[in-house]
Amino acid sequence: MKSALVITDMLNPYDHEDAEPLADSVREKLPCIVRLLEHARAASDDDVMVIYANDNQDQWEAGRQELLERALDGKHPDLVEPIAPADPVPFVAKGRHSVFYQTAFDHLLKSYDVGRVVLAGQVTEQCILYSALDAYMRGYEIVVPTDAVAHIHEDLAKGALAMMERNMHAELVDASDVFG
Repeated sequence: MKSALVITDMLNPYDHEDAEPLADSVREKLPCIVRLLEHARAASDDDVMVIYANDNQDQWEAGRQELLERALDGKHPDLVEPIAPADPVPFVAKGRHSVFYQTAFDHLLKSYDVGRVVLAGQVTEQCILYSALDAYMRGYEIVVPTDAVAHIHEDLAKGALAMMERNMHAELVDASDVFG
């Protein structure tokens, strides 16, 4: 079954209210996200595709490059540069928590025969949770590498991971076990 690694909301300028606790969590999780991305890029295109999904903060004129530049010009470019999209890979701009909400994401996955969605990035208790719920409702297998998702509130993130596992049958694994 073909997998999609979804790098979620990592093109972040960290200029919002909860930016510092999130940046601390991202700093901890970033090495695993980078390794996961490297493994996905090394896999056959027939097995794994990489997709970036990013909140555009309602700047609908901004595309991938503009959001990347804004993030690199933000408060923590060191958290953006290691995972910045370098290859021509699909990019989905989203305006709300779920990557599926009012986007062409489901169509993109279906057009590449993806059946397994691997969610990495931020924020566990927000965008990762809601994207997992929407993936579940659409019949996708869900994998969440717990060491590759960052949070703002640790207690809420733990609850979100438990909900994903119990209610959405998400497979919670270490990043090293996703494509191994």
